[in-house]
Amino acid sequence: MTVSTSETTSARTIRRYAVAIALAGAVIQLLLGVYYLAMAHSPQPHDLPVGLVATKQQAQAITAQLESDGQFAVDHYDDPRELTTAIDRREAYGGVTIVRGKPTLYVATAASPAVANLLKVSYSQVYYEKLGTKAGPPKVVDVVPLPADDSAGSSLGFLIQALALGGSIASLALGQLRKMTERSLLNGVRHASLLVGYAVLSAGVALVAMSFFGIGAGADKWSLFWGFALISLAITASIAAAVALVGPAGTSLGMLYFTLGIIISGSSIAPEMLPTAGRVVGQLLPPGAGATVVRDALYFPDASTTEPFVVLGLFAAVGLGVVLAKNAVASLPRQRPASDAENG
Repeated sequence: MTVSTSETTSARTIRRYAVAIALAGAVIQLLLGVYYLAMAHSPQPHDLPVGLVATKQQAQAITAQLESDGQFAVDHYDDPRELTTAIDRREAYGGVTIVRGKPTLYVATAASPAVANLLKVSYSQVYYEKLGTKAGPPKVVDVVPLPADDSAGSSLGFLIQALALGGSIASLALGQLRKMTERSLLNGVRHASLLVGYAVLSAGVALVAMSFFGIGAGADKWSLFWGFALISLAITASIAAAVALVGPAGTSLGMLYFTLGIIISGSSIAPEMLPTAGRVVGQLLPPGAGATVVRDALYFPDASTTEPFVVLGLFAAVGLGVVLAKNAVASLPRQRPASDAENG
């Protein structure tokens, strides 16, 4: 039985594609593995904001010790009430008060369970070194604890992942739908309207999903709703804009949000526990800004969310603007070449 030349060529081509795909998969796995490990294999605090209430002499010694290796950034407060207000506003993750010689540790588990545990362990070690075990257990006050329905604090990470993945899929599907029609300003408006409509629907779905498990029962529902809607719109609109500018390759932006953006979003690991580059970039992307908005809406209503809302608003506005502009430009009448015009 003889094998034709075309069959031999086809088999070789298949083998080459198989090898190329295997190598590409291995390279992607290596890059993602290195990236994930670099960002999160051993989270350490970097200028983590904490507060201190103590006498001037005590404050100088404690501040020098805490800030010596760059792990903590210490702010001084006049009394425990000022410190707890700063924690409520997410200006500090916790702090220590020394009033009449009695130390107390304040934490906010809702801001980050990992940070709260770090502060408790570090504080307990110093406490027993200074006062000994006979002094009794150290006093710890959880200013903003996690609710019983979210005792591990993992709900935020799951919600942001769902928003990022759902938004990416929806943007891709809506983009495919728009291919069925010619580009025009009217169709651009329709596409933008679909993106806004999906964002509103996505926000409602997120609230419904949370209600099944009692998450956010005491939070302002409207703050959460509009926060979710803006997160979704920032993701879908920016992906749609990328597709409008570079074609189908623009859909990879959604994959980048999900694979690279989630881990540095601060939804599972506090931003100050990430390397500096990861913290900065993460908060400038929709998943990171979104995580901050949702966390504050859930647990820290007094915190300022101006910066993350600006980030989300810019992604949404620029994305919608690009979609509208590309459709409007495509609908403009094209000028015929001079030679064609002369020939009638």
